[in-house]
Amino acid sequence: MSRTVVITGANRGIGLELVRHYVKQGDNVIGICRETSQELDEMASMVVENIDVTKGDNVEELGIILSNEQIDILINNAGLFANESLGCLDFDSIQRQMEVNAYGPLRVTEVLLPKINKGGKIVNITSRMGSMGDNTSGHYYGYRASKAALNAFGKSLSEDVKPRGIAVAQLHPGFVKTRMVGFNGDITPEDSAKGLVLCIEQLNIDNTGGFWHCNGEKLPW
Repeated sequence: MSRTVVITGANRGIGLELVRHYVKQGDNVIGICRETSQELDEMASMVVENIDVTKGDNVEELGIILSNEQIDILINNAGLFANESLGCLDFDSIQRQMEVNAYGPLRVTEVLLPKINKGGKIVNITSRMGSMGDNTSGHYYGYRASKAALNAFGKSLSEDVKPRGIAVAQLHPGFVKTRMVGFNGDITPEDSAKGLVLCIEQLNIDNTGGFWHCNGEKLPW
């Protein structure tokens, strides 16, 4: 039986590869983005564009548009990456990353939660750069902080929605060759998506709330 999968940031990069995978499986995929792409239009069952996850009214509109949908998997993938170092901190950039990477997924999840089926899954695409235990190099103040906040949100969310039979995961996609990092990654979006999908398939109510690498490795908080 086909499932309904909702993916934010679906127009390119990891999001687009996740769309491609689930479409090939025969699932009903709804792509959410600020601006669509030809590839997304050609693949997704539905595209909802002009959605900025940092804007409450946009996210509320998304909820109205999807009011008749029953969601099996919600993947919060939309993200923003920048680098700040001591001596040249850009607090506007740090705030923007918090809005996109942490508050955005929480806004989307709260609005769409009533539409997620029992047995459904919520997946936050995070980063190991949000790990306190894994931080041995510093820098990237906004990105690290925003992903750490997303991890905290996701962990709390996993406890709150467990009684509804919904599982939650925080997944690190690897250092992926996407536009967000100037295509300087270690793995392709295709390989990242394959690993992410495998982790999502293994997610259940018994292991809900965890923080994993796309290769299945459990990551330190």
